[in-house]
Amino acid sequence: MTIEAGLIGKKRAVMGHDQNKTLRKKKCCKRRKVGVPRARPVMLQKLFLGCKDAFKGPGTVPLQLILIYIAINKMKPEDIGLHSDLLFFNHINGANGTPSVTYTTTIYQCKNFSLSLFFLPANGVIPLHNHPGMTVFSKLLLGSMHIKSYDWIDQDHKPDEPALPTKLRLATLKTDKVFSAPCDTSILYPTTGGNIHEFRAVTPCAVLDVLGPPYSGEDGRDCTYYRDLPYSSISGATVSKEQGVEKNYGWLEEIEMPKESNMEWIEYRGPQITEMYPLDLLSM
Repeated sequence: MTIEAGLIGKKRAVMGHDQNKTLRKKKCCKRRKVGVPRARPVMLQKLFLGCKDAFKGPGTVPLQLILIYIAINKMKPEDIGLHSDLLFFNHINGANGTPSVTYTTTIYQCKNFSLSLFFLPANGVIPLHNHPGMTVFSKLLLGSMHIKSYDWIDQDHKPDEPALPTKLRLATLKTDKVFSAPCDTSILYPTTGGNIHEFRAVTPCAVLDVLGPPYSGEDGRDCTYYRDLPYSSISGATVSKEQGVEKNYGWLEEIEMPKESNMEWIEYRGPQITEMYPLDLLSM
């Protein structure tokens, strides 16, 4: 089951355009010379080329991580056509329970990596989920968000320890705090850095994600959801001195896709990526 499985087939535009304004704009541009290109998405192209150069396919950690990090860390909302008063945020219906998270179509995707946008209304949630065999860069472009993340701990069961439910597995807490834009990009790796994470929006948020490689059920990279339980909730469990204190740990239980993971598909109308791009413009 992938994140995409939670999409609702309901299409909306990320950025609404008033038809009259569009007509007026066309009239104002009549004197524009034919063939003169519009402003190009330089920062987005830099990120795309960095990813194309670094991600070499499933089973590999991207080369030149620092280049991707620098490129995505410099991204601003306007680099993908966003602004803080997006009409999108006025269309969220959160009257019944947790509001939906809205997911745009991917900005770009190939077998090695993808660039995607997530939008969360206030109180919106992307539940605790994993990224098997993936390296992920997440850039909070707008808003404030609480992020909680875990990494697995491999523990051998000892004969004198109580048997654990088969679906429970011990994990170490890596992040549990609120982030506000602008802030540094977070990176998670196939087995470290908080590979299992959850997003909870404090205010309306927009997040740019780079996934390498993308989710793929056919290739064994399904998205699995979890709920976390306090470490102390399992009677008789012990943590060794080497592992640290109990408050840094939790039990993760695999669950079905939560209802709050439902997402709506909205059309991306920001700057487009082009495969062929003048190198001199990238030095701007």
